[in-house]
Amino acid sequence: MFSFLSSHKTRPVSADEALSGRSEPMPVTAVHRVNRRSMVPPYPQGMETAIFGMGCFWGAERLFWTIDGVWVTAVGYAGGFTPNPTYEEVCSAKTGHAEVVLVVFDPDKVSYEKLLSTFWEEHDPTQGMRQGNDVGTQYRSLIGTFGPSQATTVERSAATYQQRLSAAGKGDISTEVADSPAFYFAEPYHQQYLDSNPGGYCGLQGTGVSCPIGSGVSN
Repeated sequence: MFSFLSSHKTRPVSADEALSGRSEPMPVTAVHRVNRRSMVPPYPQGMETAIFGMGCFWGAERLFWTIDGVWVTAVGYAGGFTPNPTYEEVCSAKTGHAEVVLVVFDPDKVSYEKLLSTFWEEHDPTQGMRQGNDVGTQYRSLIGTFGPSQATTVERSAATYQQRLSAAGKGDISTEVADSPAFYFAEPYHQQYLDSNPGGYCGLQGTGVSCPIGSGVSN
């Protein structure tokens, strides 16, 4: 049974209720700790972007930076209302934001479908406003799409994966899909956190249900 605090943190905030934030962007560590590429735009020509919220963003980022074809990753906040929020503000459940990973990738080397497969398999998209022991709106499952091709691919992918989840006796997907959400970089100490703190917390846990690439989903 959730405590009062947990119950408060699982209630979505409205735009009117959200914290006002600030106009100044968060200072960003320009260079990715692992691959030494720039985390800030402009990115090389031909690169595409994706946003994924899978609960705690530390472990989620590590999943994606290891994929061949991913140019760079960064952690931050998206899906809410407060501009340039701090981590503490996001944790208050008063910004509407989720913890997310920005993935910049080369579509000639890795398909968006492959990224989606990783997204579905490596967390539980049926848990609503939580992931495991992490409870709150900031830990909700979220996909930020950019352009109609990504939106269509997500729709097909979700339908295919829901069939597999249902066949395995799992619940309904609760993943939020946001069209071109604003992305706000998280504080520098969060970026590639599990590289500098390899023994750090990572609560990601999938359902055990696979989402094979090419299972009725087009790029």
